[in-house]
Order: sequence, then C-alpha cells, then structure tokens
Amino acid sequence: MIRRRDFLGLASVITIGLMVTSCDSESAAVDTSKSRTGAMDSFGVGDTFKATAPLTFSCLFSDMPSYAYKKDWLFFTKLAADTNVTLDATVVPSSDYEQKRSLLISSGNAPEIIAKTYPGQESAFVSSGAVLPVSDYVDLMPNFQDKVKKWKLEPEIEGLTQADGKYYVLPGLHEELWPDYTLAVRTDIFEKNNIAIPKTWDEFREALRKLKKAYPDVVPFSDRFNGNAVLNIAGTAFGTVSGWGLVDGLVFDESAKKFSFGAGSGEFKALITYFNSLVSEGLMDPESFTQPDDSAVQKFVTGKSFVISTNSQNIVTYRTSMEQSLGKGNFAISKITVPGGPAGDVIGGSRLENGIMLNSSVADKDNFVALIQFIDWLFYSDAGQEYSKWGVKGTTYDVVNGKRTPAPDVNFLGLNPKGTKDLRVDYGFSGGNFAYGGTTDLLQSTMNEEELKFQKDMQSKTPKAVAPPVPFSDTDREQATLVLTPLKDHVKQNTLKFITGQRPLGEFDAYVKELDAKGQSKYVELANKAYKAYAEKK
Repeated sequence: MIRRRDFLGLASVITIGLMVTSCDSESAAVDTSKSRTGAMDSFGVGDTFKATAPLTFSCLFSDMPSYAYKKDWLFFTKLAADTNVTLDATVVPSSDYEQKRSLLISSGNAPEIIAKTYPGQESAFVSSGAVLPVSDYVDLMPNFQDKVKKWKLEPEIEGLTQADGKYYVLPGLHEELWPDYTLAVRTDIFEKNNIAIPKTWDEFREALRKLKKAYPDVVPFSDRFNGNAVLNIAGTAFGTVSGWGLVDGLVFDESAKKFSFGAGSGEFKALITYFNSLVSEGLMDPESFTQPDDSAVQKFVTGKSFVISTNSQNIVTYRTSMEQSLGKGNFAISKITVPGGPAGDVIGGSRLENGIMLNSSVADKDNFVALIQFIDWLFYSDAGQEYSKWGVKGTTYDVVNGKRTPAPDVNFLGLNPKGTKDLRVDYGFSGGNFAYGGTTDLLQSTMNEEELKFQKDMQSKTPKAVAPPVPFSDTDREQATLVLTPLKDHVKQNTLKFITGQRPLGEFDAYVKELDAKGQSKYVELANKAYKAYAEKK
C-alpha cells in the first residue's frame, strides 16, 4: 500500500491521438490479424470478454503475507469459468517482488503479464526490448481508450512516454485524484485542551507546542514510515519533493520551462528547517525517521504520542488496537486534511495507479489479441474492475439500496466486522495485483463515512500541476541512473541529519556543493535536454 511513492513525483503523457495513431502506424510490432486465436470477433466498451477457446496466460503475482496466495481462490476459479482464461501465477513474496521481477525480466523468463508495476519502473527495461511497447496496441483496448478520453487523462498518460514516443506500462486509471496519506490525531486530546485542528503546517507546529505545554513529559508527534509519508505530503506544500515523493528528484518550473533538482533548492531548505524546529523543540520524536513502524504505532495506540501518519486502512487498525489498550470510549482519533504550506493549499499525486507490463514475447503468440482483450476487460472495464474489487454478487457482496455491501458472512476493511470470512484472505478479491483504479463511485464503495468526509474535504485543495515527461534516450538514461542513485542516497542521509540536528542547518550551502560534486548539475542538464527534445517533437 505504501508503494504509491513510486509515481507521486512522476510526470505525465501523450495525447489520445498519438495513442491511437501509433497503433495504426508502421511501428506496430506485429500484424494482429494473424494473432487472433481465442479472440472475440467483436469486442467493445461494455462487452463481457470470453475467449472463444480455452486459454492460459502466465502472470507475476506479488504475494502479501496478510492475505497469502491460494490457487483455488474464487477470484481465479470464477474468472476461468466466466472468461475461459486460466491465470498461471508465478508467486513472489511482496518483500522480494521488485528484485525478483528485475531478475526474471533480465533473464528472459518473465511471465506474460507482469503485475504490480508503478509508472516509472518500466523505464529500466525499455532499452533491452524485454517489455512490450503497449501503446502500439491500445487500439485493441476499447475500455482503456474510453476511460482515458472520458476522464481527460491524456496529460497523465503523456508522462509515460519514452524517447521513442511510446509507452511500456499500462497503468491503473482513477477517475479523480485520490489522496490517502495524511496525519491522524487524538481529537479527544485536542478538544480537551481547546486546540484547533490545524489547517496549515505553521498551525500544526503551534498545535504541537500547546500539546507539549499541556503534556511536558510527552513527545506529541512520533511518526512511522521512517518519516517518508509526512515528508512527502509536506514537501508538496513547501514546493519541493521529499520522502516518498523524491522519486526522480526533479521539480518543474512552469514559467521557466525547466527542471531543477528539488533537494538542492531553497524550498527544500525551508522544509528541513521546519522539521528541524519540530525535533529541536521536543515536538517530534527524532526516532520517527529510524524506528520500526510497530514502535511508532505502539506509542500512538498506548497514549504515549498524539499524532502519527496514516492512511485509510491504518486508521482502522489504530482504532482497533486502542480499544484494547485504552478501552472503548476512552479515546477519539481522526484523519485531518493535509495542511497547506508556503506553496499554497495544494496536494500532490497522480490519477495513475500501479499497473502492468507485458513480456514483449506475447506479440509473437497466436493468442495475442485475446490476451489484450482479456486485459482490457479485467483491468479497464467497469465490470472487470468491480469483479477485481468486490467479487461475485450474491456470494461476496450484495447491493442494498444502490450501495455495495459485503455479504453477511464477509468482512472487508472493517465494513462488516461480524463477517467470519475475509474478502481478500478467503476469496482473493481486492488483493492489489488486479484491483487497480476505477470510477470514484467504485473507489468510494469501500470507504466508511469518515473516509468519505476526508475525501470530500480534500476536494477543496488544488492538485499540483502535472509535470511534463522526461523521456531519456538509452544513453542518457544510463548516465542519469548512475548519477541519480548516489544523489538520492546523499539527500536521504542528509535530510535525516539536518532534521535531527546531527548536521547544522548552517551547512546547507556546503551540502548543495556536495550534490554538485555528485553530479546534480549533470543530472539536471540531462533531464532538461530530454524534456527539450520531447517538447520540440510535439
């Protein structure tokens, strides 16, 4: 769930026109008229896919220990019965997934469908020809094209563009921006001490100061995720990138039409100066950036801290744990809207979710068109997305007064606590390998009233502008990668040192010079070169 960091700072994409015309051009890798075994003769938006012959497709599966893979899940058996497609999963523990995925792709042994791939992660595999330029074939994907056009996703899709003008990942598509991470606070403690819920980062600091004054023996804010979640959301508000949002390190200046390295900017200095003040005043636990998540959570749920980062799922587990540690009725917690900052009342993020790559070898198979139709139905049709998320109507969920609800014996994210079976554990739905994106209605169908209110409150904020793509050439990508890795390591190390006081803020200029010595200027030069070349081709 925390992998969203991979695309939060990434750019945007090609027009729908290019997506369609590229399919009709001579650049298409194969003549799909000869690859129609099992394909439907007619397949359009709203059509249910069913292969005309039994087919088996291999897929790479990221396995979560909390809802471990089962071959006989209803997800797989019902899918095979309804679509005539059997999925043969190569199961990899989620903790090793990225490394194993890279090894399988580089060795030529990757399955046909490579799931759980975030936009930007495909770039490393483009030059080898190991993954399919899927933009050549979206003319076979009516549901994908329909959602891109209807939801005006062209700017986001443009950011997937590589130097050859194509893209190599099929992302999950959200109808609207969906913020998830923010801060959870002990609202009962805030109310008891007449402290207003903060709306800006300055107000947040003032709130922590009042908490510290009221509870001098408590460090009010002890965070999890090694600080990556809060630095990400705060980074956007400060006009820079940090934490999970660091990604490629780049920040685009719309007026100058140039990229810069965010972690070497004045905005970044302001960000770390702010968090340094929290730590130095005893308002934020310095262990926030090094402690295991369990330690941070234990402090919060036992009343030893009053603020912690959260998402919609975390808040449910916090509440459950606090009922055991503090007792029902002895606490109140809630998510707060993400605070605004020097850059305005803005939020970052993307409407693109993790998606899939395809092994380039699929284009040579006689069932290629059927594979593309199947993917388009499962990942991009309304029916396929509802199936992946909710399962089978009448078995795993029902519709009551127009609202999807878990079946009487099924629980999902606390929506039916009395259920003895779990939608993910026992049936395999909403597992993350297939349940990507969808309409806002579908997304919010799994949210409780508290989360729906949070989403509504967040709609008042201004989404951060989508940056243009930086499609490196193969040579420049290799150079950029070699430079970026040590750059990011240096940024992460010094972010921790500056915030916790291990390095004086007065040495920030020296730190910037260190970034230059590690190739900051060269990296930015390569990025602007790639952007300029792309812009001139448009």
